[in-house]
Amino acid sequence: MRRNESPKYLWRWIGFAVLCGLFLAPVAQAQESNTRLDFYGFAMLDMGYQTKQNDPAWFDVLRPTKLPSSPNQFGEDGRFFAGVRQSRFGVKSYTPTEMGELKTIFEFEMFGTGVDAGQTTIRLRHAYGELGKFGFGQYWSPFMDIDVFPNSVEYWGPNGMAFFRNVQARWMPVWTDKRKVAIALERPGGSGDQGVVNEFIGGDLQARFPLPDLSGEFRMGIEKGYVEVAGIVRQMTWDDLDPTNANGDLSGDAVGWGLSLSSNLKAGEKGTARLQFVYGEGVQNYMNDAPVDVAPETDGATIKGVALPMTGVSAFLDWNWNEKLSSSFGYSMLNIDNTDLQAADAFKVGQYALGNVMFYPVKNVMLGPEIQWGDRENKDGFTSDDLRIQFSAKYNFSKSSGGN
Repeated sequence: MRRNESPKYLWRWIGFAVLCGLFLAPVAQAQESNTRLDFYGFAMLDMGYQTKQNDPAWFDVLRPTKLPSSPNQFGEDGRFFAGVRQSRFGVKSYTPTEMGELKTIFEFEMFGTGVDAGQTTIRLRHAYGELGKFGFGQYWSPFMDIDVFPNSVEYWGPNGMAFFRNVQARWMPVWTDKRKVAIALERPGGSGDQGVVNEFIGGDLQARFPLPDLSGEFRMGIEKGYVEVAGIVRQMTWDDLDPTNANGDLSGDAVGWGLSLSSNLKAGEKGTARLQFVYGEGVQNYMNDAPVDVAPETDGATIKGVALPMTGVSAFLDWNWNEKLSSSFGYSMLNIDNTDLQAADAFKVGQYALGNVMFYPVKNVMLGPEIQWGDRENKDGFTSDDLRIQFSAKYNFSKSSGGN
């Protein structure tokens, strides 16, 4: 079998076929009811060349945390890459009820992460339902603002912005075009795709999260756009399974918290500025590209874990030259305050920038080149960077069925 044709992936494709059947079966019923189904998605090609190097499992994205932390960590410089992993499929439903409109969304893409990093395989994005003022499932965290994501083709996006889809139960007491308020209880966890808080030096630690993360957002519309304030607070605990080790019992806990200020502002008649500033401690897993939430430091003669302070900024400008041509360019940065016991090659600062020119020859088709740059700085001052040129072609599709 070829690399992507192992039995594990064969069963996934069988599951994919079953999912397609489940999507298509309700279409006939929807056409005879008040439920509207919207099918949508896109097929997308990414192809490009990187002048330097990064973790091969993340060959088609630019993540400063995945750049080398030592000289030639991933071999020699210069690599060509290509893939269709951004391709996406989703379905939304809208059903009138006595309590208001019932909305659902189920959406997936082909970009493998976590144990599937580097693979072209099914990855869930959204599985969420909403009725009235309440929503349940996996959806955008209220702590993030999806509207600050620029019109770029690099998949992962600006590293200094909050970006996290999470399992949650949310309440939206106010949700209008001009004002939005949402409060959510979210699934807790540590940094990484599916990771937990890192082990401390010499300790056999088990992460434990006794409470859900509490997040909230408030958005107010203004003349030229909107302003949004968001916050989050979380409890992180770790148990030392071997308290007799040389460093003593390393069990402990920390409170993580974060504040975000974001906005979209019109820049003349053709531009939109997408801005965000984030500051907090121990909320790295809510950031788009960040390392661990907690790290060890000395406290007199003992070792304790602390929530790492971090600062993130993201500033991009989307510009529509005309109906056929657009551009996006900007800069993002994430800074981590390291502890004294973190390794010398621990991630400290990441920078990210891009610029593109996108062409729309016909409706639902976008293609064009993009230049991307990223930089990593370690605790010990070592730096590495990467410069990429990427070409992408995106073909959208959509179809509605049923409803009034």
